[in-house]
Amino acid sequence: MGLTKLRNIGIAAHIDAGKTTVTERMLFFTGTTRKMGEVHDGQATMDFMKQEQERGITIASAAISCTWKDKTVNIIDTPGHVDFTVEVERSLRVIDGMIAVFCGVAGVQPQSETVWNQADRYKVPRIAFINKMDRTGADFEEAVDSMDKYLDANPVPIHIPMGAEDSFIGVIDVLKMKAFTYEDAEVIESDIPESYIEKANHARHFLTEKLADFSDEIMELYIEGKEASTELLKRETRAASLKMLITPVFCGSAYKNKGIQNLLDAVVDFLPSPLDIGAIVGLDIDDIEKTHSRKPSLSEHFCALAFKIINDPFVGQQTFVRIYSGQVKSGMQIFNSTKKTYERVGRILRIHAKDREELETAGAGDIVALIGIKNTKTGDSICDPAYPLLLENIFIPPAVIDLKVTPPSKAEERKLGESLRKLANEDPSFKIRFNDETEETIISGMGELHLEILIDRLKTEFGVNANIGEPSIAYRETVTRPMESDYRYVKQSGGKGQFAHTILRLEPNPGKGFEFTDIIKGGAIPTEYIPSVRKGIEATIEKGILADFPIVDVKVVLLDGSFHEVDSSDMAFRICASICFKNAFMKANPILLEPLMKIEINTPDDFIGAVSGDLNRRRGRIESMRRFRKGAQKLNGFVPLKEMFGYATSLRSLSSGRANYSMEFFNYVPLNSELQQKVLKEFAEKNK
Repeated sequence: MGLTKLRNIGIAAHIDAGKTTVTERMLFFTGTTRKMGEVHDGQATMDFMKQEQERGITIASAAISCTWKDKTVNIIDTPGHVDFTVEVERSLRVIDGMIAVFCGVAGVQPQSETVWNQADRYKVPRIAFINKMDRTGADFEEAVDSMDKYLDANPVPIHIPMGAEDSFIGVIDVLKMKAFTYEDAEVIESDIPESYIEKANHARHFLTEKLADFSDEIMELYIEGKEASTELLKRETRAASLKMLITPVFCGSAYKNKGIQNLLDAVVDFLPSPLDIGAIVGLDIDDIEKTHSRKPSLSEHFCALAFKIINDPFVGQQTFVRIYSGQVKSGMQIFNSTKKTYERVGRILRIHAKDREELETAGAGDIVALIGIKNTKTGDSICDPAYPLLLENIFIPPAVIDLKVTPPSKAEERKLGESLRKLANEDPSFKIRFNDETEETIISGMGELHLEILIDRLKTEFGVNANIGEPSIAYRETVTRPMESDYRYVKQSGGKGQFAHTILRLEPNPGKGFEFTDIIKGGAIPTEYIPSVRKGIEATIEKGILADFPIVDVKVVLLDGSFHEVDSSDMAFRICASICFKNAFMKANPILLEPLMKIEINTPDDFIGAVSGDLNRRRGRIESMRRFRKGAQKLNGFVPLKEMFGYATSLRSLSSGRANYSMEFFNYVPLNSELQQKVLKEFAEKNK
């Protein structure tokens, strides 16, 4: 199969816009499934995890292959809930094109904007599908306007609806100038009804005008008052879409089987093949100033990016990879250029949601699962050992909510640890740390729902009924002023002694994480002990000092020190550096940082006063208010996560169930001194 006949696409949207139903219909009409799965009855093919079926939402992005008009389409279905944003992030990193699904009633919703911005980050060309045109309140023009207003999408309708709400019967394709209606999943093509001809001509004129901005050929015809041919308009629409200059807009009702076959045509016609995307650029692993490029060709050297890990009870760990160049064969040795380790590929599988097809080889453009590679994680680059390169990693937002987890019995301690490690291996936004003093395991995630699902999976998949504490905020610790510390570690208790001496300077490093440098002169500390100093500091940073929260945004400079020929050791320097760092930290005016969330609330006008007043009481601040649709406003602002537990219930009661909200992590900000004292006091009481 030529690469021109391949489409790697993602489907993304706000929760409940209907993207999983869109996917299910696409699978049915391409003959991949024989029965239409429904989200509401837990039968969707793509939502095959028990937790997805129970909640009627997509959690894990699932990859599935299908064929349409002799083209192979690899579809990645992604979640719409903000707690699973990392799933969208890693899918967007490896797809070539995207269908953005919008609700015909609500238009652009909070998570639609987040997903759109993520797609912008990875420069993914996209088309839009306005779904639910059969619903009460559906308004195609309003939805298109909201795309223009809030996403700067430059939307251009290729389809316009015939009717709306109960009277929605089909679509008009303004390129073909034909009407399409649907009967028992059959598409009926006909001439445009008389009553829609003016509307269709207006839409085609609008499309021509838009394309004239980007195409000299169309511009000339437009100036001369000549009609551009359908072939020319189609070609230039594709060219403008691939350059992300316009967003072609389609519409329909997935649930009622209207518009899906036309959407599949649009995927083939307007979304890119791997050849359209072109060569991928990676860094030289020995010199990051140098770059290498790899074309999407089977004859190039092999390179791929691992974007997802799934632990399958039947085949073990599946590592999903997007192959950018060359070929991989079962039994082949590959090189992980991120970890600088070698791996051997056992088997290669193409996944059809729950089903698997075994392959001997896979090549450029393919999205497959590799079995047998153990040390490769999400975001790692894998390549030909003789021609290594490092691809751009995947952005992972920080975890903001903590939960304490303890095993039900001492006997199950090991099982809990192994199960949590497997989950963390699959999900890079899920973090685990162990507190030696309290002997508690602390897990961290993106939100309450994220951790709830993971705890549920612990029970159902791994059979661990762990004891769960209350959710708590994942604070961070940092310093606000520079401080030096001089510490000498001496221990003499018969036999060989322990000696190490370090002088450190600790400095605030806002927004830059942890940095370590040494300016040791004249071998005051031998070079073999400098990594030991760093390791001692890193272990302390991970555990925290004020209240067991990780330390962030600090720079440590190793200024000087001394050693003993006999008594100095790796362990002595680790302990010395740790104590020296703690001493400096406690004098450098340490503070706690709290997660600040970006929040968007959609509320009817009647409840704006109550909703904004409640947000102010929660230490929130409103940055902007804008008209969302007739009779409703969109509030944007920031609010500390600490104040947001149980907010969904409060918002429901404040607005009689008519307002909704979405929030995502923005950054860490200093906690005010009064609240800091309170948090530290609570911590001290818990650890008495």
